[in-house]
Amino acid sequence: MTVITVPYGNESIDVNIPDSNMGDILMPSEIEVQSPPDELVKNALANPVDSKRLSEIVTPESSVAIIVSDITRPSPSSTMLPILLEELKSGGCTEENVTVVCALGLHRQQTEEEIKKILGHLYGKVRFVEHNKENCVKVGTTSRGTPVEIFKEVYESDIVVCTGNIEFHYYAGYSGGAKAILPGVSSNNSVITNHKMMTFEEATTGNIDSPVRQDMEEAAKIFGPDFLINVVLNSKKEIVRAVAGDIIAAHRKGVECVDKMYKVKVEPAEVVITATDASKGMNLYQAYKPLDNAKMAVIDGGTILLAAPCGEGFGHEIFERWSRQCSCPAETIEKFDSDFEFGAHKAAFIAQLAMKHDLLMYSEMPEKDVQDVYFKPVADIQQAIDSIIAENPAVRIHFMPHGQSTLPITKEKN
Repeated sequence: MTVITVPYGNESIDVNIPDSNMGDILMPSEIEVQSPPDELVKNALANPVDSKRLSEIVTPESSVAIIVSDITRPSPSSTMLPILLEELKSGGCTEENVTVVCALGLHRQQTEEEIKKILGHLYGKVRFVEHNKENCVKVGTTSRGTPVEIFKEVYESDIVVCTGNIEFHYYAGYSGGAKAILPGVSSNNSVITNHKMMTFEEATTGNIDSPVRQDMEEAAKIFGPDFLINVVLNSKKEIVRAVAGDIIAAHRKGVECVDKMYKVKVEPAEVVITATDASKGMNLYQAYKPLDNAKMAVIDGGTILLAAPCGEGFGHEIFERWSRQCSCPAETIEKFDSDFEFGAHKAAFIAQLAMKHDLLMYSEMPEKDVQDVYFKPVADIQQAIDSIIAENPAVRIHFMPHGQSTLPITKEKN
């Protein structure tokens, strides 16, 4: 008997699977932490890629905007910010000239407790503002027709520093890099125009040439942020690599590390159990990402079981409305194809999965809500797995505990 430990919010659930049914445990190829996180960040700042040091870019008179991720991202802002401030100080720029800007994109505002978590011991000591998608300045248009409209607070800053973490993203290829600008601090119009490309065939997880990312990076070039600091995290959310410098060139160095760690070869099985980290399990809107990765490890007609608390429910008003309005997956897909609406894409993507797979979900969401988005609610993971094995004693079950960061690559394609 194999005992797997399924992450569930800040807790975990043990599940027993007979050895004869246990498939692969799909885990990242972890990189051991070689240095303390602050040393990794300092070393990256001291050795920027295709850029001067940040301390050589700023002047004592510079107003600086440091863009940080919101609480739905595991980016360790509280670790990076003090080191960035020291780097700025060595260039003559004091804290009084610095504003930390939370890159909300189209996400909700942060609670006071979430702001405290983002800033750490700098809470109350440094100016902090949240992105306002309605208060933006147009600076250009990309070749794909996306208006480049930047949050006024960022636009008016002399120096713009982007932070974040790099992991897989289901239509931008990867997080990090230019995503701090678009969607991070861009207008509603900019984000929606860019995100319409998510339906393109090349807009897939782990594809650096996703048209969505290419458009984001073109927008970033048009605006011209001055510096990037990004980190790569292991499954324990420890910093294992930091990259700094040019917003695209430095990002590519981080992407190389992500691919090495998180792309895992596998033969698809009948069942995949997957889960989210605590930050991604707050609502179903964020918890979709493990599903998108898990589909690569399951056969057509197979089952994906997602464990995610989703205490905030759907997590997006439009996503919720579409989930309640449409009666079947085919209707959702047809409606989305003819009537694109940002937020509805999660409903459409889940509908696409439901057309090919059985979707099970263990969560805190009401059963009716789970059913509205084409999942079958599960009251007990162990009982659900026991039932699957009872129906098919030869079933093979993969386990992917870090669903949002692990990308299965089928062996037949490599």
